[in-house]
Amino acid sequence: MSTETSPANSTPTSSTPHGAPAADADLGLRSATELSALIRRRELGSEELLDHYLGRIERLNGDLNAVVTFDVERARDTARAADAATAQAATAGSGAALGALHGLPITVKDAIATGGLRTTGGATELADFVPDADAPVVSRVKDAGAVVFAKTNLPRWSGDVQAFNPMFGTTNNPWDLTRSPGGSSGGASAAVAAGLTSFEIGTDIGGSVRLPAHFAGVCGHKPSFGIVAQTGYIDHVGAGPGEADVNVVGPLARSVADLELLMGVMAGPTADRSAAWRLELPAPRHQALGDFRVAAWLDDPACPVGSAVGAALDAAVRALAGAGARVDREARPAVDFDDVRRVGLPLISAATSPGRTAEEFAELARVAHDPDAEASEAFRMRARASAIHHRDWLLLGEQRQRTRQVWADFFTRFDVLLCPVAVVAAFPHSHEGTVYTRPIDVDGVTRSFADLICWTSLIGYVYLPSTVVPVGWTADGLPVGIQIVAPYLEDRTALAFATQVERVLGGYRPPPRAQLA
Repeated sequence: MSTETSPANSTPTSSTPHGAPAADADLGLRSATELSALIRRRELGSEELLDHYLGRIERLNGDLNAVVTFDVERARDTARAADAATAQAATAGSGAALGALHGLPITVKDAIATGGLRTTGGATELADFVPDADAPVVSRVKDAGAVVFAKTNLPRWSGDVQAFNPMFGTTNNPWDLTRSPGGSSGGASAAVAAGLTSFEIGTDIGGSVRLPAHFAGVCGHKPSFGIVAQTGYIDHVGAGPGEADVNVVGPLARSVADLELLMGVMAGPTADRSAAWRLELPAPRHQALGDFRVAAWLDDPACPVGSAVGAALDAAVRALAGAGARVDREARPAVDFDDVRRVGLPLISAATSPGRTAEEFAELARVAHDPDAEASEAFRMRARASAIHHRDWLLLGEQRQRTRQVWADFFTRFDVLLCPVAVVAAFPHSHEGTVYTRPIDVDGVTRSFADLICWTSLIGYVYLPSTVVPVGWTADGLPVGIQIVAPYLEDRTALAFATQVERVLGGYRPPPRAQLA
């Protein structure tokens, strides 16, 4: 049974005196790839790194409230076993036999089942739920040597662009505590940005890996739909055995190299398909920046991007062109942007509808069937999608397939597409209402909060892979990420181009609230 704590004042302490981190105060801010190399060379112990993270959590998590449930005793036993295995491998000269993630202490989003460790989905109905078994993706990272020691915060049933719930409270952005680190994998992004974990496992149906990566200034990858097992995803009572449409499980980390490392571990067929199926993702189309055919779709009248984000994206694309990238700013797939509102968001709303309570569903059904009901267009769309007939859902699926073919045709002429993650940078906490009823200010104009998920949903509902990398900062110091979109199943192409973007523009920077001094 796990050690369960809710945030800050009950955080387990490290075994280092006074909760101080290891000698290198910035150790936790290094990439997982670097930390793995240190462990393999026996310059760093797994238990030592675990203590370092616990020390950082003790110092920083009170303000951030990113890490919410702990399993320190089991993690310490696992870390000690990892250190023993490292020593044995060194003696035998068989270091290559160690798993790809050997000895790395990690946290996992609280929507992903972790055996023996409380997993709530952010919902009070599961406040005391402890799964018997790991989700497949958790098993994969554990089998590769990762040491799971805690869970991170999220909204109820992963259903918001922020991370807050009645049990654990609100997660704050390490760049500005008055703002959100995004959602739904907001605890994950804040933990990665502040150096509280080696890396994170999140989920993404409307942008829940990509939006937090953008808002918190870290790297994230939304895999092609279907290449990472998503069973064990908890988005309603009784969830876990099934697979939600559009949803994926993906990594958040401090470098693109980490994302590549993690995708090599996480991707693969589900257990029931593994007897016959094998996953062999295509090699990247190119490696050198100048060899990629790049399209840049940085704004659209159907969902205008705020000036601060737009300026950062424009500067990033100009820098890439200056470094040798061949960029076409006029190229577009033959897709009407508003298809995301007519097809994409309804499919996502239908996929998330099992998380609605009976009372919520009754209200949605009432609005769906009453043309005179007072509701915003965004909320009315959600209502219709939640109460959709199966026939109509199938017809939406057919429209999606036609749109997927349009995207496939586009990628015969281009290798990657660059586009925004969100219309604004990290926004102030806003907890009244829902994604479909709240307003948001964009350059002094009041817009629907649902506009925050349009650029990510545009890519997600057609199953495409997308890598997010920090590419700039607003004038007031908030990070801005960009989506690097590649053809279906060509995740390695997105990651290869992201490596070049990181090289040119610098990638992750530690936020102010990651400093221990």
